[in-house]
Amino acid sequence: MEEEKGEKGVILLDFWTSPFSQRLKIAMDEKNVEFECIEEDIPNNKSQLLLKSNPVYKKIPVLIHDGKPICESMVILRYIDEVWPHQAPLLPADPYSRAIASFWADFIDKKVYDLGTKIWMRSGEVHETAKKELLEVMKTLEGELGEKEFFGGDVFGFVDIALVSFYGWFPAYEIFAKFSFEEECPKIMAWAKRCVQRESVCKALPEPKKLYEYLLDLKKTYNLY
Repeated sequence: MEEEKGEKGVILLDFWTSPFSQRLKIAMDEKNVEFECIEEDIPNNKSQLLLKSNPVYKKIPVLIHDGKPICESMVILRYIDEVWPHQAPLLPADPYSRAIASFWADFIDKKVYDLGTKIWMRSGEVHETAKKELLEVMKTLEGELGEKEFFGGDVFGFVDIALVSFYGWFPAYEIFAKFSFEEECPKIMAWAKRCVQRESVCKALPEPKKLYEYLLDLKKTYNLY
C-alpha cells in the first residue's frame, strides 16, 4: 500500500520567500539530512496537511519527521540539532555558550523580520523608525560578531543560520528604505559573504530580484503606499 505524504522520512512544509523555512533547509543540508520540500500556497490555499500539522498557528514552516510534526523554526532548528547531533553540530557543547547562542538567535527572531516587514510594507514615520531600528539591530549584531569569522567563532552554527536566512531580503530592504548595508554595516556584510560561500546557504536563499518583485506585487495588491 502506498504511504501517505508525511508518513515516513523528513518533510518540510515551506514557502519560497520564508526566511524561517530557509534556515531549516540550511541546517538539514549542513547535516546531510535528506528531506522533501512541499511548497505551500501561502496565504491563499493552505493544504490540509499544513492545517492538520500546525492547527494552532496554521503557518509554515512545519517539519514532519516520520509522520510527527514539529512547528516554529527555532524549535525545529533545535530539534534538528538534537536528532542528528553528530553531523555538523549547530549549538556548542558548553551550556553557557549554548545559552549565549540561544539569546542572540532569539534577539534576531524578535527584531529582524518585524522591522524588515515595516520597511517594505509601511511608509512615513513607521517606515523611517523601522529603518533606524533595523540598522541599530545590525550594528548590535556587529558588536557581538566582533572580529570572529562566524558568530560562534571559527564554526558556522546556530546564530549564523538564524541571521543569514534574512540575507536574501537585504537588497529589498535597501531599495525600499534607500540605504546601503555595505556602508552602514560592513562587518555584517563581510560575514554574510562568507556564509553564502557555503553550498547549503547559497541553495536555500531566494533570488533577490525575484523576491523584490514579489514584494512589489504585494504592495500593489494590498495598496500599501
